[in-house]
Amino acid sequence: MRHPKYLLFLVFSVLLCLFSCNREGNSKGAPPSPTGIKNRGDFNVLLITLDTLRVDRVSVYSDKYVKTPNIDRLAKKSYVFTRAFSHNPVTLPAHVNILTGTTPRFHGVSDNTGFRLDERFLTLAEHLHRAGYNTSAFIGSFPLDSRFGLGQGFDVYDDNYGTHNAMELFFVERPAEKVIEPALRWLSQPQRQQQKWFSWIHLFDPHQPYLPPQPYKKEYHHDLYSGEVAYMDASLKVLVDFLENQGFMDRTIIVVTGDHGEALGEKGEETHSYYAYNNTIHIPLMLYIPGTKGAFIHENVCHADIFPTLCDLLGVEIPHHIQGKSMIPVIEGGKPRPKGRDIYFESLTPFLNRGWAPLRGFVRGDLKYIELPIPEVYNIKEDIHENHNIANRSNIKQLKRDLTKLKLDLKGKDMMERSKQVDADVRSKLKSLGYLSGSTPAATPKVFTAAHDLKTLLPLQNRMLAAIGKYQNGKFREPIAELKQIVEESPGFTLVYRHIATIYKDFGQVQKAIEILEYGLKKNPGNISLMSKLGIMLAEANRPGEAVELLKLCVQKDKFDPENFNFLGVAYYKKGDFANALENYRKALELDHNHASVFNNIGSIYLRVYLAKRDERAYRLAMDNFDRAIAIDPRLFAAYNSRGAAYKFKNQVDKAIEDWKKTIEINPNFIDAYFNIGISYLGMGDRVSALKYFRLCKERFSRKLPLRELQRLDRLIAEASQ
Repeated sequence: MRHPKYLLFLVFSVLLCLFSCNREGNSKGAPPSPTGIKNRGDFNVLLITLDTLRVDRVSVYSDKYVKTPNIDRLAKKSYVFTRAFSHNPVTLPAHVNILTGTTPRFHGVSDNTGFRLDERFLTLAEHLHRAGYNTSAFIGSFPLDSRFGLGQGFDVYDDNYGTHNAMELFFVERPAEKVIEPALRWLSQPQRQQQKWFSWIHLFDPHQPYLPPQPYKKEYHHDLYSGEVAYMDASLKVLVDFLENQGFMDRTIIVVTGDHGEALGEKGEETHSYYAYNNTIHIPLMLYIPGTKGAFIHENVCHADIFPTLCDLLGVEIPHHIQGKSMIPVIEGGKPRPKGRDIYFESLTPFLNRGWAPLRGFVRGDLKYIELPIPEVYNIKEDIHENHNIANRSNIKQLKRDLTKLKLDLKGKDMMERSKQVDADVRSKLKSLGYLSGSTPAATPKVFTAAHDLKTLLPLQNRMLAAIGKYQNGKFREPIAELKQIVEESPGFTLVYRHIATIYKDFGQVQKAIEILEYGLKKNPGNISLMSKLGIMLAEANRPGEAVELLKLCVQKDKFDPENFNFLGVAYYKKGDFANALENYRKALELDHNHASVFNNIGSIYLRVYLAKRDERAYRLAMDNFDRAIAIDPRLFAAYNSRGAAYKFKNQVDKAIEDWKKTIEINPNFIDAYFNIGISYLGMGDRVSALKYFRLCKERFSRKLPLRELQRLDRLIAEASQ
């Protein structure tokens, strides 16, 4: 029997362009003019989307910063578009544009957060599947998880990139080689040689944070972004080799494009999703067609053009609602597009998540118009870097009218306003819970002025990024103070409330996290991201009843997000209501059957049942679920921690310690594992090993531990030192 002072500190863990190419292109390795296209029909299709890729980081466009020999291998015989544009500088909407052939004005997806492609919209995968194609997708990161609607029409949608933790600041991702491996397994299946197929490969590596592996980290230490691009290109070698060696190059159309670019500090923007300058919406686009020699194409094209172009090449009907235009007439005959064609773009993240002025605009020939309270107009033929705003020499009133007409012509359901509304019953419930009283909501202006312009508010954006940088460097008070000042100046900046809460929780101040989220929710009533995070924090603070009520509202507002059901299950678990917890976990699995965190949480329920009733069947179910979680996501540290606890309860201490050490290996900041290892060694009489882990814990986390736990740690250190 264990001595009380050796009770484990167990947590049944819940995871809760610089454009150096001129407009004639870098002509190395490509013929000067297009060649006719013959034998349209039974081609395979490979779509490769390279996330966050600037034009000037692909050496067929410019080799100033980095060489991309494997992308260039495809480009040599491809049609390389020098003036291709994304409609959004954000991952999810950009890919929705590509895969639906429509713009966000039609399908309504304008940001990563809070949006999902509705099932009523036709995707390229669905269209080709109906035409007899086998379909597959291999995804690099969370923004394109199947829960967001892009899995429609795919026989295989491999989004096994790891478990997304709502507490983290960055998206979970898997490196390029780990995306390409399952793609090659699928392409290697015998039926790929007999049946037509469409496969999409998404690589996420150039996205922030820039963490290239060696030797690219060393070689590009001065420019880690380019190091990520170099690594991604090197990873593509095995794919290009495979296509050549298996004979697929003779019968596969290949599209390579970036979803958007990266600002890298230009014009004051550090990454993307803020402005819509060419460094983030002018994108690389290459089209390889078997039997042709390729060429540089200098006409304006866009992401929405990819869908109809593929249909044109495959001899498949182009659906009537498609808003893009086939690029084949331009390629085949060198026929220029009408100069009046307008390519719509938008950047609405600052509007949706901050309440700042919405950014919309269009590219027409050499003219680019950006609609903001302080409007911008550029001649991108002469000024690709957009250094000279010629708005004062332009007919802004006419351009505004043209944009209004374009938005109407693109039709569709503009879902931005709907996504910001609070349903009447949800609003009423929030009021009864006390989240709509005692504070004035942050109203979105009806008329945006220069004070709401993104250029005016850029310092707030960059102050937020600087504060996050300080937090990542281990600071606490300074980033908290700066972020609080930002929300005082801009109460609608909902992302900042979430960041403050994350920092508070990381430093063991969960009550402070709750208070800032409650304040943010009163300022932004009905904001589901604040509601869900507050619900998680309430559960963490052992206030499960309140957490349940709030998270039920989240489920009501968004029934397609498995995280809402997962978090609600956690709240019921904390409440001791295992039946409702299991019900919600199972609903989460219906939406995402490979949700490793949910399997871990289910295992925690069965382990609790075992401890209460010594039910061996419950123990086996607990272990089965922990094992399933680890099989799905071998880096889910919480599952190792939970399984370690299960081993300890069976007195399999060596296995328990092994799992807890694995927990620390994956996540060195997981405090509970240090306690668990130290306490286990102490119970075994190994005071030296116990002292090692207790001291490590104090050395690394003394600033983050609550006073009570710090005092407990000191007592354990004293005991191990005897």
